[in-house]
Amino acid sequence: MDQSRIDLPLYRLEQAKQCLSSSRLLYEAGDYKGSANRSYYAVFHSMRAVLALEKTDFSKHSAVISYFRKEYIKTGVFDKSLSKTISEVFMIRTSSDYDDFYIVPKKNIYEQLENVEEFYKEIEKYVLLQLQDKD
Repeated sequence: MDQSRIDLPLYRLEQAKQCLSSSRLLYEAGDYKGSANRSYYAVFHSMRAVLALEKTDFSKHSAVISYFRKEYIKTGVFDKSLSKTISEVFMIRTSSDYDDFYIVPKKNIYEQLENVEEFYKEIEKYVLLQLQDKD
């Protein structure tokens, strides 16, 4: 396997991990909107890590999400619960970034963080296994 097919998925996993870490720090600091934003990007970069395995990418977030759901969730590669996590992080991030006066409840962000952590762990396990199998 050429090195770029290994490096890009790992790089994107690292981006996702950093976003997840930032999300936790922002949550602990009481910045729930910031935490929601970083949680979304942890999921987004995780999905793109999977897509990098097959050298697929899209310029629009909606296309990444749609493709990931179609090719990896509907086919049973990943559990359907991941689709719910994608929807929730997208909705909360969009509302908190673009809606005036939107207040993100602390409880929602705490639950979101737990779901995103599980999402990341599932993706990481899959990506590392795929890279191991291709060596």
